[in-house]
Amino acid sequence: MKIIIETPKYSFWKYNKTKKGYEKVFFSPLPTIFNYGFVEGTKSADGMEKDVIVIGPRLPKGSTLERETFDGVVKFLDNSMKDDKRIIYISGFRSSVLLAYYFRLYALFKVFLYIFREGKLTKCRFEGIEFKEFN
Repeated sequence: MKIIIETPKYSFWKYNKTKKGYEKVFFSPLPTIFNYGFVEGTKSADGMEKDVIVIGPRLPKGSTLERETFDGVVKFLDNSMKDDKRIIYISGFRSSVLLAYYFRLYALFKVFLYIFREGKLTKCRFEGIEFKEFN
């Protein structure tokens, strides 16, 4: 699988890859604590590619990784639709507690984003993390 990084670790801006390049989608009050991207050539319930978070060193926007499997999943509901994020672990600090805290705050932020941008109240919710066992 080819993973493409859209939003580098520590970024406040969320980017989406388009035909024109990488476009800013929104400014988050929380910097990402991981690299954020997608699996090329896939589709999820929201019509976009499947989301991936990459735990490890900061990777530049547009970086690519090749992986056969994922190391876990963040279960997430966005705009009342399942929007899980697959996890790839490269190296460094890995904490389910920190990820859970981040995604709980992110879900709350997304609720307000939908209210202010689209004038609708929708469900955004962190629903848990599953990590595969590491040897």
